[in-house]
Formats: sequence, C-alpha cells, structure tokens
Amino acid sequence: MTDPMNVEEFEALAAAKVPAPAWDYYRSGADDEVTLRANRAAWGQIELHYRVLVDVSDVSTQTTLFGTELSSPVVVAPTAFHRLAHPEGELATVRGAGAAGCAMTLSTLSNTPVEDVGKAANAPLWFQLYVYRDRDATAALVARAEAAGCTALVLTVDAPVLGRRERDVRNRFTLPDHLSIENMLAPGYGSMPDAPTDSGLAAYFSSLLDPSLSWRDLEWLAGITSLPILVKGVVRPDDAKRALDVGAGGVVVSNHGGRQLDGSPATASVLRAVVEGVEGRGVVLVDGGVRRGTDVLKALALGADGVMVGRPVLWGLGAAGAQGVTEVLEMLRSELERAQALCGCPRLADLSPDLLRSPW
Repeated sequence: MTDPMNVEEFEALAAAKVPAPAWDYYRSGADDEVTLRANRAAWGQIELHYRVLVDVSDVSTQTTLFGTELSSPVVVAPTAFHRLAHPEGELATVRGAGAAGCAMTLSTLSNTPVEDVGKAANAPLWFQLYVYRDRDATAALVARAEAAGCTALVLTVDAPVLGRRERDVRNRFTLPDHLSIENMLAPGYGSMPDAPTDSGLAAYFSSLLDPSLSWRDLEWLAGITSLPILVKGVVRPDDAKRALDVGAGGVVVSNHGGRQLDGSPATASVLRAVVEGVEGRGVVLVDGGVRRGTDVLKALALGADGVMVGRPVLWGLGAAGAQGVTEVLEMLRSELERAQALCGCPRLADLSPDLLRSPW
C-alpha cells in the first residue's frame, strides 16, 4: 500500500504487523458485534446541512479542555496493552499524541507504568481508572497518577463484569510472558491468569475488579482526588446528570467501543440527549466509531466538547509507532479543518445542531 489516505487505511497496515490474537483483541466487540457496527454506521446517518458565503480563510480546530489548549478536540481514548501493537507501547503513543498536540488517556491496563508515560508526555496526560475490590490499591493508583502529572481521571463505569468477546474466548487471550499490567504493583495484580474456558482478561476482571461499584464509589473517588473526573460509559441523560451531582466534572458518552453490552445504543444516537441532560454543567466527550473529521464535526455540532478515538490510534501505533499515532491524529485534525471550511464554520464555536439532520 502507498501512504495511507485516511485512518482506516492504517488498519490494513497494522493488521499485517500485529500478531493475530492481539489483533483479534483490539478489533473485537461483544457477542454478535451489533453495537460495534452500529457505532460506525450511526455517524454516516447524520447529514450535514452546510452554510455558504461564509469567510473561511482562517479556520481553527483549537479548543480548551480542563484549562489546557489543544490543537484539536480529539483525545486519545484509553485502550489496554499497547505493547501488543508495538515494542515501545504506551511510550510511543504518548509521544505521538504529544507531537500532534493531543491529550492522551492512559489505561489502568497499561503495559507501561504511569510514571514512565508521564515523563515522556509533552501534552496533557489523563488516567483511566478501573476500581478494584481492594480500595486501598485503587487509592494508591490514583495517588500515583496524580504524582506522575496526570491532569484528569477517567472513571470507567460500564464494565462491572467483562462483556463476552468471542474472539478472545476462542483464542484464550492472555498476555505473553514478557508483558504485564504495569500500573498494579501488588502481587497478583500485574499478571493475567490462564483461563481454560474463557479469556484471561475476563478471569482478571472476575477476580480483582469490583462488580459492586456504585454511585457511592464515585463520591468516594471525588473525595480522595483534586483532579477532575470524567465518568466514562454513559448513554442516558439521567445517569449523566447524576454523575455531575455526585462530583464528576463531566462524562464520556461511550458503550466501550461495542465491547460490553451488545445491543446498547450507538453513541452518536444518544449524544444530544446526554448533552441536554448535562445542561452545560460539565464536559461531554463521546467515543465509538469515529473515523473521519466529519464524524468529529458532527459530534461537536451535537454539543460534545470533544471526541475520543481508540482503535485508530492503535492502528497508527501498530503500523508505524509514534509517527503512525501522530499521522492518524493529524489526519483527523486536517479532515476536521476542511469539514469546518466546507460547512461555513471557521471556529468550533460556530458548530451547532442546525447543521445536522439525522433519524433520531
């Protein structure tokens, strides 16, 4: 293949380099993968009713999130086990994101310690948190993220148990011996067990993560950190409103990339309702199926403050390391800039729901 023309062409490049079980892990969705497909399709169902005769000689994609200026409203979503895609793993990802002027969210399930990623970061670094049964271990992880320079926490709430990803079950997915979960230091937390009838990740979740997670725990988390908290995994306006009431600084409209509850709504279809439920009191981000700058534009016109992208970043990482990550993020920024010009919206603040027509 010649140089990729769009982010999906990076997928083919990465697929040729990443080992098959790891590739299945990255691409899989839950059960029949209905939601996985719906996430992508939903953005395509939204029409853009563009404006004309607007001066677009000076177009900007810059935005501000949590007080920091970013080159675009695209944030690297938390995804696990980057060293399965590239030997430098999360270090390459954070360098690539920084070169593009984008914030990165580091997963709890990282193959690289948060301290090392923090040292390599030259753009905002956020930390995604899973809550373990051991609250002391969870609190220690939050303290480490703060000390490493993370500027926001992203609490994942849509995985009280792990969705069944049949590709991973078939492959008996686990980490190779030379890799571990580097952010959990206590014995037994850094390794993934072998599971004779399931994936190793499902066994890890079942034994260590807390299925009793509730609103009380969000309140507890807000009480032990000064960092803003984004609650990730929200698809309902009432849940979004309650998250802010309890102490969150915002929400991420997300169905975990179609990897948890199959049949859950495509995120594009519920974004506007969540934005209206938040009533401007906090940040709203969205992920799921974003592959083009026009998808980013549609999300912002629906009221989101930004989008998160996961799989495309892994494609860039697998294809070309840090440079591939930068190129994927720059492609999305460039496409967004062009879409703004063609829609008559030189600034992100010019994007509004009247630009859109959709089935919902």
